[in-house]
Amino acid sequence: MKVNSSLCNSPSSSQPPPPQMNVLTFLIAAAVSLAVVQADVISHDAVVPFAQPTATTTEQKAGVKFKPQIHISNGCHPYPAVDANGNTSGGLKPTGSSSAGCKGSGYGSQVYGRVATYNGVYAIMYSWYFPKDSPVTGLGHRHDWEHVVVWVDDIKLDSPSIIAVSPSAHSGYNIYYPPESNTIDGYSAKVDYSSSWVVINHALDSTTDAGETQDLIMWDQLTDAARTALENTEFGDANVPMKDGNFLTKVGNAYYA
Repeated sequence: MKVNSSLCNSPSSSQPPPPQMNVLTFLIAAAVSLAVVQADVISHDAVVPFAQPTATTTEQKAGVKFKPQIHISNGCHPYPAVDANGNTSGGLKPTGSSSAGCKGSGYGSQVYGRVATYNGVYAIMYSWYFPKDSPVTGLGHRHDWEHVVVWVDDIKLDSPSIIAVSPSAHSGYNIYYPPESNTIDGYSAKVDYSSSWVVINHALDSTTDAGETQDLIMWDQLTDAARTALENTEFGDANVPMKDGNFLTKVGNAYYA
């Protein structure tokens, strides 16, 4: 489109905007500010999860196809960490039994997904949030994040294959390449959440035990408020694995070769 430069030099272009435009600008800015202010830290059992949306992209469909199941041997069950408005979980103090106050949310739970290509294959990271990591009364810490990276040869294939499974464990990974067949149910990897006296904090590992599944929300399906909250909220000793500053580093550390 051709622009007439003479219009840019018109005297009217230097005139201040009409008063109603200033009012509109103020109202928009106020609404944005209010939305930011309204995002807060709330009780762990008050966070409403995202309903699993319809998958539309190849990555989203792969996320649903390979959604894992998690078996809880001890400790908390997974909870949603953030709601659509950006409110985040306040977690729980490590008091009472390992599962005290966190046997499951009445609103349902959540698993978070994010996909990347790495060295010619696909890494699908699935992350769970737990209100506390408390193996025994008084020990542990508020908040826990654990995740598993499921390695797939090519998500665009009609019959893709799981190459490896890398459950998170104490800032590292238990890597299974290839995974044992009895730890995979169709396209769903089975992982276990547990702690032991040898290594106090909870971790994930592959298991033959069937587990529970949660509504999946992929990183690109989150609202802007929720994604921003996960990027910026401090969860104490626990780190959000799929946020921008952590995701690719963890994928690299979880690589099987």
